Amino acid sequence: MTTASAAHPQAFWLAGRAATGEESAEVTSPWDGALVGTVSVPTDTQVEEAVAAAHAARDEFGRTPAHVRAAALDHVSRRLAERAEEIARLITAENGKPVKWARGEVARAVSVFRWAAEEARRFNGGEAQRLDTDPGGTGRLALTRRFTRGPVLGIAPFNFPLNLVAHKVAPALAVGAPIVLKPAPATPLSALLLGSLLAETDLPAGAWSVLPVPNDRMPALVRDPRLPVISFTGSDTVGYAIADSVPRKHVTLELGGNAAAVVLADWAGDADLDWAASRIATFANYQAGQSCISVQRVIADASVYDALAERVVAKVREQVTGDPGDPATDVGPLVSEAAAERVAAWVDDAVAKGAKVLTGGTRQGANYAPTVLADLPADAVLATAEAFGPVLSLHRVNGPDEAFAAVNDSRFGLQAGVFTHDLQLAFRAHRALEVGGVVIGDVPSYRADQMPYGGVKDSGTGREGVRSAMTDYTYERVLVLTSLDL
Repeated sequence: MTTASAAHPQAFWLAGRAATGEESAEVTSPWDGALVGTVSVPTDTQVEEAVAAAHAARDEFGRTPAHVRAAALDHVSRRLAERAEEIARLITAENGKPVKWARGEVARAVSVFRWAAEEARRFNGGEAQRLDTDPGGTGRLALTRRFTRGPVLGIAPFNFPLNLVAHKVAPALAVGAPIVLKPAPATPLSALLLGSLLAETDLPAGAWSVLPVPNDRMPALVRDPRLPVISFTGSDTVGYAIADSVPRKHVTLELGGNAAAVVLADWAGDADLDWAASRIATFANYQAGQSCISVQRVIADASVYDALAERVVAKVREQVTGDPGDPATDVGPLVSEAAAERVAAWVDDAVAKGAKVLTGGTRQGANYAPTVLADLPADAVLATAEAFGPVLSLHRVNGPDEAFAAVNDSRFGLQAGVFTHDLQLAFRAHRALEVGGVVIGDVPSYRADQMPYGGVKDSGTGREGVRSAMTDYTYERVLVLTSLDL
């Protein structure tokens, strides 16, 4: 595990090289408060140097042959796989994520860099378009190619401290866009370890930096005109504040949600309901609920509601809580005691307004018990906000129209899951639901790292997923060729 003592804080990465600043910050475990590591914090002068290096490298890096970028991405993918257990344990230590889920996160990051290497080799191929469809275009041909918008500022969250960093870094490097990465202050160690793997490659100086600066220094980076692209993952409040502050920049926002799992009347067999209940219980709690596509709402047809509710409560009670370092643990602590206190306050608010606690509802330090609520009133905070904790609510509806309307009755729209065997209902859900992704036969928490991923409404703008992000980091430029021989 890569950590550092207070006396010897871990270096950050400035334009591809290790550097240390004048101050340091401690990283502690959400599970027991133990010191996990100490990181050096860049000075303002060092941040300026990193941004200037990214700006200076933009043309050189953009001209780098695809095979060079792909080889670097392949190298990182291989090295992540080789050090998978070490990195998983580091994620668990700094994030509190159960190691079973941390291992899955590392595996996903391995895939992200592998996908980026493959896409680097085939992205940006020229598209020819004939222009002689009208007399004025005779002898002319258009060739369209994609070029980078410029250096990227990547701002990553704490809940996936490796894989959501990968989703910013890998696509940027794949298209030849320098990136300045700001990891979450609570979980910088995974990103810094990733930097050590990037340092083993032949990428040019200035192509990447990893700067663990505190959040109060983020606005200066956001406003810097030399970073024309911003990729942010986090809360809707912060995300839209960033977008509003720099309206002329290209900003991609992957924000929050209060994802719904819809169980329709045809999903009525015992095996069907067992499967749905198991998936709902698992993915309402799998990161202590700290995932923007965690199941927060279960919207069930009245004909299956009672049988499903009984199964969901039973499956939630089976979730193993405790030490995140134990491979048997399903649900660990939230990222901080303050986060757990907020969840507890929101549940208390719901109960005071009439909600019933079917299981859970208790807090110990940073740990909050997996919780199921029924009869959640519309004026409860949990009815409209993102819980970002291990809490789900059950809702009874009559028919698919009412179910889909309930999903859409939200300011968020990231993903939704629909349990149905009816292909017509599947297509109907795809058309009706105001979300970025509809998952049929499973929970909204499913995500393949190569697929387009993002939301509508207050869930953000733009799309992640390797190729989608590469498209977001670039723009089309057309070349018109003129020749009488065309």
